[in-house]
Amino acid sequence: MEYLTIGQLAKHLQLNVETIRYYERRGLIPDPQRRESGYRQFSEDMVKRIRFIKHAQKVGFTLKEISELLSLRVDPDTTCAEIKRRAEIKIAEIGKKMQALERMRRALTKLKTACKGRGPIGECPILEALEENGER
Repeated sequence: MEYLTIGQLAKHLQLNVETIRYYERRGLIPDPQRRESGYRQFSEDMVKRIRFIKHAQKVGFTLKEISELLSLRVDPDTTCAEIKRRAEIKIAEIGKKMQALERMRRALTKLKTACKGRGPIGECPILEALEENGER
């Protein structure tokens, strides 16, 4: 089996070396073996694990949740239903965030519409509305 240095691993996965070190500090990847020279040696399994982490991040899981998924992945008592439940929870959380973002978008659109883009800054309806709503 061929091992990669941290630099080779980072290049292979198109990541920053510091990202890999951060994953190590967070316990998402185990401490790698080291050569006699002290250089870390990363195996193909580590490449797969980091790909798993990156893909899980892309679909919305936090590093804490990913850590839990990694633990569940090696637990023989974990069922597919448990993983599905976690995905359903994440989908619901994303839905709530989307609703909140949509409310923000509508509020900002309303503020933008109220502003003609002319006049002194002291009469800007956007700033006035933000100031007014901040006191409530």
